[in-house]
Amino acid sequence: MNLNRFASLTVLYAEDDIFIRRNGLEYLARYFKETYEANDGIEAFSIWKEKRPDIIFTDIRMPKLNGLEFVTKVRTYDKKVPIIIITAYTDTDYLLKAIDLQLIKYLVKPITLDKMQEALSMAAESLLSDNTNIIVLDNESYYDLFNKTLVIADKLIKLTHNELYFFDYLVKNRQRVVTYAEIENLLWQYEGMSKDALRTLIYGLRKKVSLTKPGRNFIENISGIGYKLKVY
Repeated sequence: MNLNRFASLTVLYAEDDIFIRRNGLEYLARYFKETYEANDGIEAFSIWKEKRPDIIFTDIRMPKLNGLEFVTKVRTYDKKVPIIIITAYTDTDYLLKAIDLQLIKYLVKPITLDKMQEALSMAAESLLSDNTNIIVLDNESYYDLFNKTLVIADKLIKLTHNELYFFDYLVKNRQRVVTYAEIENLLWQYEGMSKDALRTLIYGLRKKVSLTKPGRNFIENISGIGYKLKVY
């Protein structure tokens, strides 16, 4: 990943563990024009209002004002600044709240170099595209492109490996029909795609998305060609 793109940008790192914060800042300082640090959510919001950093890293569990509360306050003023949440927990409720706030990435500690680089890459993509990562499917369903998560009726839908790959590809190519040849190359490149395997995949996905609303179907079959994402 080319990190030179951050040379003119600033970053805020909010974390109450001074050891973790200093390690993170030491890494980020190599690439960013300027780095800012905060020990709690109140301090982080104060710095954000004054400095308006281009990218934000924040821990969830912080004193005075936690990470999600801090991000919520930021989002009332700025809907687009890339924000990466850092946490020691994998609690689903936290993840759902994080998705609602249109975050770039949800990083689980320990934060490795690879995780940090992946998050920065997504932040750069967000800054360049100026597009939201949240794709609304209907009035109670949406898909997060960056974190690859499907939420329906405030519940995180667990998808199998192939279901996730297929659905993610449909969303990314939602303006057109995804052909059978593309699906085979995506999921069954070496063993070949059977009609039964594809039928089972589609059936499983449709069953999961229709649990709270019978008849809901985001996957439209285009006869003889392939499939297309159907939104409402």
